[in-house]
Amino acid sequence: MVPVFLFLTFFCVCFVAWMLMFPHNRTALADVAGRLRIRLPAGRHALLVAGLMLAVCLPPLLALTAGGRITLPGFEEQGRSVNVQIEALLKGEQLVPPQPLPPAMFTTAEVELVRPQLAGASRNWQLLDAEFAQRLLLVFRIMREKHGYEMVLLEGYRSPERQNQLAAAGPHVTNARAFQSYHQYGLASDCAFLREGKLLISEKDPWAMRGYQLYGETAEALGLTWGGRWTMMDFGHVELRRARR
Repeated sequence: MVPVFLFLTFFCVCFVAWMLMFPHNRTALADVAGRLRIRLPAGRHALLVAGLMLAVCLPPLLALTAGGRITLPGFEEQGRSVNVQIEALLKGEQLVPPQPLPPAMFTTAEVELVRPQLAGASRNWQLLDAEFAQRLLLVFRIMREKHGYEMVLLEGYRSPERQNQLAAAGPHVTNARAFQSYHQYGLASDCAFLREGKLLISEKDPWAMRGYQLYGETAEALGLTWGGRWTMMDFGHVELRRARR
């Protein structure tokens, strides 16, 4: 329907331009314009108007005559296989949070060196938004079954008081104050890896960095936002950006 409309518009514009460009046609066109109370340009102005009309309408016609659909490189339509795990989730499968790890695992010297205030973090899945929790659990499952990485929730819901406490530690921890973070709404989490029975939070370990990359790609595929793409990169952070209640 749209191509036909463009073609008819181009035809009408070309007809009017042709009438303007040749003096012997202007008499008939002037009669029509007079009845419609339209003032026609004269002399060189008529040629200029005709030329502009052709210049504006010629590109659409060329695009139509080129035929076929125009797509940007790399964006051609391709068949996509639906991940069976994602399909199962969409059908209503309810994933169950893993068993909580011993609190001592989050207070070792190695962990304290990287996340010194992790001991006071909440890892209660019940405090997370239900939809976000299901997406995150699916990320965990895919990371384990497809990539061989066991994921661990470091922190989920974060109280306003704790958010201000972390912000007071400096911008190297967080720039967000109370209610400026999705953590306060149960829509964000910080995660890391479990390797050989130990919690691993590292940006220097190649295995961990590969895991973070896979983690980010998986999370984004499920509609989550990954902190690894931020200016202040936060590789373990993911959040569900939607209206916060």
